[in-house]
Amino acid sequence: MDFMSMWASMGLLAHGVAFVLLIMSMWSIGVAVERIMTYNKARSQSKLFAPQVAKHLKEGRLKDAIALSSSKNFRYSHLAKVVLAGLQEYQFQQESSSGMSREDLLDSVRRSIQRASALTASDLKKGIAAVATIGSTAPFVGLLGTVVGVINAFQGIASSGSGGIAGVSAGISEALVETAAGLFVAIPAVWFYNYLSGRVEYFNVEMDNSSSELVDYFIKKTAA
Repeated sequence: MDFMSMWASMGLLAHGVAFVLLIMSMWSIGVAVERIMTYNKARSQSKLFAPQVAKHLKEGRLKDAIALSSSKNFRYSHLAKVVLAGLQEYQFQQESSSGMSREDLLDSVRRSIQRASALTASDLKKGIAAVATIGSTAPFVGLLGTVVGVINAFQGIASSGSGGIAGVSAGISEALVETAAGLFVAIPAVWFYNYLSGRVEYFNVEMDNSSSELVDYFIKKTAA
């Protein structure tokens, strides 16, 4: 029995389960492709951004550093978002007449950087939870289709009055297709989730390092 014959002989619920698995597969692949493209842009733009902003800060050109960080050329850069938040907060406190002490200024900058890092990390994780859910639930969705198929096979035997392995083999094989489909959806989803999570962790480390370096820069600048 070929696949088309199996599909034609499946019941309405089995078709529904297969359709759900197809949607889950397309969703996980779509999220993975979109995230990988976004991460590649973030990495390439951050590699260009880091030496340029470091040069501006080293030469004391704060406004140029802010303009660079807010440039559309680096809108995908996770480092640019974090650095921009710290620079803007520092500039705002310096230009305001609040008379904030050095320690309060640095604390304000740290909090701004932490907020930007949290928001950027959350944005980088967008869609990953859905991939994890698909990877963990797809086998059970396939198993549901298998159970339904087996029940239908035995109901067919009961209604026809014939038994034996020949009578149930076709129905069982149709039902097991659902299990195979569930695994086919789940395995790539788990791979995607692990890969994307690893990329996000790497970006978090980069943002933490950049945040520490920026705070150190402000400590030296305010001490001068």
